[in-house]
Amino acid sequence: MRLTTILQLGIKELRGLARDPALMLLIVYAFTVNIYTAATAEPETLNKAAIAIVDEDRSPVSERIIAAFYPPYFLPPKLITPAEIDDRMNSGLDTFVLDIPPNFQRDLLAGKASQIQLNIDATRMTQAFTGGGYIQQIVTKELNSFLDRGRGTTTVPANLVLRSRFNPELDKSWFGSVNEVISAVTMLSIILTGAALIREREHGTIEHLLVMPVSPSEIMLSKIWSMGLVVLLATIFSLLVVVEGALQVPLHGSILLFILGAALQLVAATCMGIFLATVAGSMPQFGLLLMLVLLPLQILSGGMTPRESMPEVIQWIMTLAPNTHFMILAQAVLFRDAGITVVWPQLLALVAISSVFFALSLKRFRTFLR
Repeated sequence: MRLTTILQLGIKELRGLARDPALMLLIVYAFTVNIYTAATAEPETLNKAAIAIVDEDRSPVSERIIAAFYPPYFLPPKLITPAEIDDRMNSGLDTFVLDIPPNFQRDLLAGKASQIQLNIDATRMTQAFTGGGYIQQIVTKELNSFLDRGRGTTTVPANLVLRSRFNPELDKSWFGSVNEVISAVTMLSIILTGAALIREREHGTIEHLLVMPVSPSEIMLSKIWSMGLVVLLATIFSLLVVVEGALQVPLHGSILLFILGAALQLVAATCMGIFLATVAGSMPQFGLLLMLVLLPLQILSGGMTPRESMPEVIQWIMTLAPNTHFMILAQAVLFRDAGITVVWPQLLALVAISSVFFALSLKRFRTFLR
């Protein structure tokens, strides 16, 4: 192989990418707007949930409960009648309806068992799961505060002190933004290399390469370094400007160590893109294959759900995917300031997986050129 040939072919790939406005727009969007949106949307956090309250007691304790619901977790409660519950929930106006029964305060002071009914619209799954627990905690806190009024504070034998490491404010934007950058590295590297190969086949330039004194390995390496360089530069820009600058997320670890892991991940991902492009016959088929590959990689790699909560068979299978090791490495470095003495197993795994993927893709690419 000749390095000058690989360099010139890679420059050709960069020129082709610069002339494709759709891919250029995708790169800019994926590493700027998409990162910022994923970090600030916070879909798992209860935010401005619609709640209505039926107050059949009209007592001080019911007023305390009503006053306890306020933004940003809940919208100001709507006071409705029992006859309005079904119509409002059927219309989707309320996610939660709290029904305080008559004589609730009297039974509470008398020590009698009394129940408050909570109706939940379970079609809004995220709010339904988290909101039910929020409402239970709020109501319990207000009832205990009402009953303990005038009795003094109760001394507990032990005090549980919580200290949250790496994210002391429990800000989900810290986790969401970095996680989205990690996912974008894999997604864009597969898309760019696969699209570059398919674009050459559709434009007929792949035949021009076949009559030139270049080898399949030179063509493949040129695509890997050029598209990988674009994604790597976009990743560094996103971390420093969007994540650390706009979102003000502190990055505790070594950026150079993260870049090393990202470079190894890019080799594996770009090889996957070339392999999928040789299997697909056109760009629409490549898009369908992309969905079949990207979704399992992103969902099962540990970014959305901890790997420990998955079945052991899935955990074992996903150790063969580069995303799993890159996710562990990136989170350890950027969140916990881990050094190379901690993440060296992931680096070795990425080297091994990248080598295997390169060999398989090169073999498939040679067959494709024939």
